[in-house]
Amino acid sequence: MSGVVHIVGAGLGGLSAAVDLADAGYKIAFYEAAKAAGGRCRSFMDTVLNIVVDNGSHLLLSGNHAAVRYLTRIDGLKEMTQCEAEIPFADLASGERWTLRPNSSRVPWWILDSKRRVPGSKASDYLAPLGLLRAINASRPVGEVMDTKTSLYERLWRPVMLAALNVEPAEADAQMAITLFKETFGAGGQACRPIIAHKGMSSAYIDPAIKYLTERGATFTYGRTLRGVEYDGERANVLDFGEEKITVGPQDIVILAAPPVVARAYVPGLITPEKFKAIVNLHFKIAPPAGHPMYMGLVNSMSEWLFAYEDHLSVTISAADELMTHDRQSLAEKIWAEVSKVTGLPPELPEWQINRERRATFAAIPSEASKRPGPKTQFANLFLAGDWTATGLPACMEGAIRSGNAASKAILESAGATARTAA
Repeated sequence: MSGVVHIVGAGLGGLSAAVDLADAGYKIAFYEAAKAAGGRCRSFMDTVLNIVVDNGSHLLLSGNHAAVRYLTRIDGLKEMTQCEAEIPFADLASGERWTLRPNSSRVPWWILDSKRRVPGSKASDYLAPLGLLRAINASRPVGEVMDTKTSLYERLWRPVMLAALNVEPAEADAQMAITLFKETFGAGGQACRPIIAHKGMSSAYIDPAIKYLTERGATFTYGRTLRGVEYDGERANVLDFGEEKITVGPQDIVILAAPPVVARAYVPGLITPEKFKAIVNLHFKIAPPAGHPMYMGLVNSMSEWLFAYEDHLSVTISAADELMTHDRQSLAEKIWAEVSKVTGLPPELPEWQINRERRATFAAIPSEASKRPGPKTQFANLFLAGDWTATGLPACMEGAIRSGNAASKAILESAGATARTAA
């Protein structure tokens, strides 16, 4: 292929697009504002704890097919632990613990076995998500089509959907929720096997991708913040990085794989989501007790998901706008009290760190879902990627990777159409 694909943003959207296009023979040039690739899916050495942590813990499921394909292509799966279809939970109010165990097939016979279900629930309770199907062709919130007042909702559906949607599930876009359900729980246990990056997100998702792409001639330039895009008629022809301007050649392509606020600022007339939700992650420098599960859902607590790594424990709290101004010390103490109760570790607060991201994801509500653009723009050589684009999923790793796949597909289709026209 002639020309260069200039990709602004080296997160999962940009990387997955690049993998597709590099395999198709394109030259790739990345421009990343941060000092490292990965976006919200990366690991870093925390200077307070002096250990490597993730900027946010993520749980990949085997039903996330685009992510699994991406990891397989870049040889990242070898850096991950593939678990059984089991999801352990702990209720901090009642002290109860249970493990959800869906069977492999799509026929959910597991709901007939009380040992596989949430304590106190009955088989018919698990039919509640079917109400989401009523919103399959309508933009409605989950709370209008699914009963959100049940015990099972609070102990299963809410924590699962909250983690995936990063918005209070009752307010979330029902179409996104049903897509999640159909591709995971609705597809049986074969689609619900957690795949954990036990050495950190970068070791599986980012570093292998950089290696894969550099071996195919891709270049990465860091510390480059986009300041503007200049256009010539129907094409983008200059990328302005302040002290440096990159000329976009006649055969070149541009992919904006940047946050929506950046894309909206530099693509005339572009409509994108404008409301966002926060995520808070807390890291505690202490080894988990022997035999503790690698991940656990917590209910009736401030903590939501607990991840256990070799040298530290991490807690993720979604839709955490109210915690953005919370006193750091007080928050760490409250969360550790919950973690200590669950793990049996000493109550004394270990070394800790808090990462708070105010604009972690777009708000997955109906009004914002309607603002998600596709990969194409009105400019023939300018395409979009990012978990905020129209993937059908909320802002998650699977959605980000699918956005890159969609951008690369649009580019390849455009190139094919151009070639046929020329012929």
